Amino acid sequence: MSEALLRVRGLEVGFERVGRLVPAVRGVSFDLADGETVGIVGESGSGKSVTMLAIMGLLAVPPARVRAGDVRFAGRDLLAMSDGERRTVRGRELAMVFQDPLTALNPVLPVGRQIGEVLVRHLALSRVAARARALELMIRVGVPDPAVRIDQYPHQFSGGMRQRIMIAMALAAGPRLLIADEPTTALDVTVQAEIVRLIKDLQAQTGMAVIWVTHDLALLARVADRVLVMYAGRIVEQAMAAALYADPQHPYTAALLRSAPRIDLPRGRRQKAIPGAPPDPAALPSGCCFSPRCAHAEARCRRDEPPLAAGAACWVLPFRHTSNPTATESAR
Repeated sequence: MSEALLRVRGLEVGFERVGRLVPAVRGVSFDLADGETVGIVGESGSGKSVTMLAIMGLLAVPPARVRAGDVRFAGRDLLAMSDGERRTVRGRELAMVFQDPLTALNPVLPVGRQIGEVLVRHLALSRVAARARALELMIRVGVPDPAVRIDQYPHQFSGGMRQRIMIAMALAAGPRLLIADEPTTALDVTVQAEIVRLIKDLQAQTGMAVIWVTHDLALLARVADRVLVMYAGRIVEQAMAAALYADPQHPYTAALLRSAPRIDLPRGRRQKAIPGAPPDPAALPSGCCFSPRCAHAEARCRRDEPPLAAGAACWVLPFRHTSNPTATESAR
């Protein structure tokens, strides 16, 4: 079996707070193959974005601290790299599309200059050649009237167009892995669909691997080969997308699916909210962190934290959940 493009083992990240280290990512492990699409889903605060920022080397240290773990990209140890080595890999082989392009883009530089900087830095193009290539990239991601818009500033673009500029920057140097960190959250549904289609088309053309980070289960049903479910800084379930949507193995995954908006439910039936709230990372409960919100929890669940075995971290597998059509149908 060939080596994974990205291999993460035992990643742990904490944040310093009033003299103690608060855990944000706890023992995360997963693999990603060339050309594969992996989705990471979970409620806000589950550790999704922090995991990706740690992989990219974009966490501010301090207050963040990567405490343990092994992260290898194409066989190279990312955590052992110097800042200079990381900057060489980041943008050239690893790229990221951020949730809010208005804050991610530089407000005082034209968008064409920002795309061109990637090409100058990583491909050693001249400024003239970089501008020409930036224009091609803007055409490729569907920015209208690119010859004019190349000299405009981020505030002159709509949210959807800014996200297209971010995608053009991320793809400029031809990365092998694109991390899309909730790139459609602030967009209306029509623009969301356009961005999803754009990334899928570009992936098909380039063969790059993609990690989608989102809270949108319907989105992952359309794009992901495999899905990782995170809760309280841990992966609590991982499975092929079709299997996970058809038969979730962790109570939290099943609860997420039941809480998703659905248009195919019979009249009078509605989605069910998950009771309670995610735990404070500074005061995690003993045992399984989902046990205070879980209707299936037993005494052992509140005492011992289950390992991630057989695809899910749960002591009561197979738990009794109501099988029903999943978000897959409503996502089509």
